[in-house]
Amino acid sequence: MAETTHAETTSSANEATEIIGGKVETVEVSKHPDPTIPETELSLADIERSKSHPKRWIAYIIGVLIAVVAPYGAGRMLAVGHTAWVVEHFNVLTPQGMAFVSWTATLAALTCLGLAVVDSAHWLWRILFAFALAAEQFIAGLALLRFDFWYSTYVVYGSVSPIANAANLGIIAAGLAVAAFIAVWIGLLVVIRKDSPLNVLTRCWASFIMFFAFEACALLIVLFGGLLGTV
Repeated sequence: MAETTHAETTSSANEATEIIGGKVETVEVSKHPDPTIPETELSLADIERSKSHPKRWIAYIIGVLIAVVAPYGAGRMLAVGHTAWVVEHFNVLTPQGMAFVSWTATLAALTCLGLAVVDSAHWLWRILFAFALAAEQFIAGLALLRFDFWYSTYVVYGSVSPIANAANLGIIAAGLAVAAFIAVWIGLLVVIRKDSPLNVLTRCWASFIMFFAFEACALLIVLFGGLLGTV
């Protein structure tokens, strides 16, 4: 087989000289394709700025703030002003069922937030996060969520307060679980070397599995750890 030992581009745009098998030969080379990106006077910063859509982000942030404030306020208004109606619907669920519902709503919001960070190119997860957050906040408003919620729920709901307390415990458990997950995940990033086989634990899919494992443990602690009977 002939071996190429030297190549030199000639003045022709599509030819080059090469030494093949000890002989100098002229061979054709591929022509460089024409540029497909049109010339522009815009800088890279201008291009990135045009893709950022600041008005869309401002509208979204306002929407998220509304999703935090409005549903919670509506839930508290129903709890205080229409207590009998809320109690009638609360009685459909057991404390364990109410804790599961509130935990699920909070988990949905946290999951959509995580997917929005990972898949930042699409707005679907951001929109779903806003809706899930609104649902979680509405439940929190109905359950009068605060640091000492058990006093408020007893005053408003009386004998039905364990169900409201269970809703609060479901939300708090989901929040504490994600906080514990973040602490462990950051610790893994610091401790595990990049060339270690354990580095797989920091991959996206492994991180999500770990996140759901933390959340599942938190729910099991609430349901079967005796917390529902202490508040």
